[in-house]
Amino acid sequence: MIRNGRGAAGGAEQPGPGGRRAVRVWCDGCYDMVHYGHSNQLRQARAMGDYLIVGVHTDEEIAKHKGPPVFTQEERYKMVQAIKWVDEVVPAAPYVTTLETLDKYNCDFCVHGNDITLTVDGRDTYEEVKQAGRYRECKRTQGVSTTDLVGRMLLVTKAHHSSQEMSSEYREYADSFGKCPGGRNPWTGVSQFLQTSQKIIQFASGKEPQPGETVIYVAGAFDLFHIGHVDFLEKVHRLADRPYIIAGLHFDQEVNRYKGKNYPIMNLHERTLSVLACRYVSEVVIGAPYAVTAELLSHFKEPKRRGIFRQIDSGSNLTTDLIVQRIITNRLEYEARNQKKEAKELAFLEAARRQAAQPLGERDGGF
Repeated sequence: MIRNGRGAAGGAEQPGPGGRRAVRVWCDGCYDMVHYGHSNQLRQARAMGDYLIVGVHTDEEIAKHKGPPVFTQEERYKMVQAIKWVDEVVPAAPYVTTLETLDKYNCDFCVHGNDITLTVDGRDTYEEVKQAGRYRECKRTQGVSTTDLVGRMLLVTKAHHSSQEMSSEYREYADSFGKCPGGRNPWTGVSQFLQTSQKIIQFASGKEPQPGETVIYVAGAFDLFHIGHVDFLEKVHRLADRPYIIAGLHFDQEVNRYKGKNYPIMNLHERTLSVLACRYVSEVVIGAPYAVTAELLSHFKEPKRRGIFRQIDSGSNLTTDLIVQRIITNRLEYEARNQKKEAKELAFLEAARRQAAQPLGERDGGF
């Protein structure tokens, strides 16, 4: 188990309001290519209780039930650990959620999004806890999924972060590539996410720098927020006893200017939520200038002494480019994985439809 506590520095589990026993919540999943949709699920789950425990599946379990993961299990453990609403991470969690698992970690119930999660043989992984009444559901974040992000990386286009109209060649490619049995194309490569002020408020801390805190400014693209970013921000956080880290995120056009190709993979609004979900970040500048100016530092009441610059080695060799390369190298495997997932979901829904259509006395209680 990896315990986080509520703050970046960690801490012990606190009792619930009024001194009552803390409500312990369980979530589990692959958490492969962790994005703001995962973070939003965990935010909602944490709001249902007082202490959130997240189980993360092994590479072997994911490969068995879904196909090869993009990230290793160690990378995925650390990514989940960095999400600020997570209190504790359980490595090597079983793929099927059982009452035994909930009882082992003293959890009152588990929480999952309103999408389908199936085993390799097509069964609902939450069937047992649902029947026992120890299952809660949260809203899935519209406009993002791991499948969608993989598709954006494979389609060499700027359409996912630009307002420009897609060309006819792009539309033809997007419509034909990787089409699933059900006729729905998971590889459109265009973000359908709509940013709202409410979503930013939900992710933001809302706290200003306090007396005695050291304000530290960092800036970059923070595209496909990954373990390299987490390692870097964790080291920056250690630079002071009471750090207040402000992350400046460059505009999409600026990132594309210095990165080229179809970067950034995630647009500015998506990158904002991804960074705000990190436990080491206190504030985000949305659309920060590429050059750090005196006016920018003054806006955040930085120390009067200028010329303060430190270069931090994250210790990780993982970059957004390397992630994209992993996807391209294993393109056929990932395409097959998502076609397999789509087919299983369609079969499950069809079985549920047939089950519901049967007379009550003829139902067998399973699929």
